[in-house]
Amino acid sequence: MWLIVGLGNPGEQYARTRHNIGFQCVMHLAQRHGLSFSRRREQSRIAEGTIQGERVVLAMPQTYMNRSGYAISGLRSWYKVPVQEHLLVIYDEMDLPFGRLRLRPSGSAGTHNGMRSVVQQLGSQTFPRLRVGIGKPPREWDTIAYVLGNFRNDEERALPSIYDHVADAVELVLREGVVAAMNRYNNLATGCCQGE
Repeated sequence: MWLIVGLGNPGEQYARTRHNIGFQCVMHLAQRHGLSFSRRREQSRIAEGTIQGERVVLAMPQTYMNRSGYAISGLRSWYKVPVQEHLLVIYDEMDLPFGRLRLRPSGSAGTHNGMRSVVQQLGSQTFPRLRVGIGKPPREWDTIAYVLGNFRNDEERALPSIYDHVADAVELVLREGVVAAMNRYNNLATGCCQGE
């Protein structure tokens, strides 16, 4: 079984913000495979089913971003998921150009507070993660305002393609493993507007 978690903030006011691209990616993956987030467990909305022949739990923690680790730790315990092999966390990354994907089998949380919470609560940095580039804010912008802001119109038009690439990458992880997906999708330019 795989636990695939998108990070974000609950609430309609955050639904289309840059910080919620993790939520949007797992919702797209669920929709693609006919799964629905009809249940709640461990402070998360969850969808259960099968993707690429693997049993999966898709999750969106409802704890707010900076406490995501509490929900993920609870889900990992509930489902008895081996963190190093069968947990995949999807989240936004300012240090990648908009639409760029970066998959890694492990690593630090960097400056992302949601991932800091996950690493702290799991007591490990050794688990797969898929970062989705949202680009850096213009110099005059506040970082928090940027990540909690909505995408520009040109970025918004590119999002369906990005969600498709993320879903493709996750499916390849399930089929052939993290390394195969890294080789195929890392640094693939999927966005618009910058870094192409």
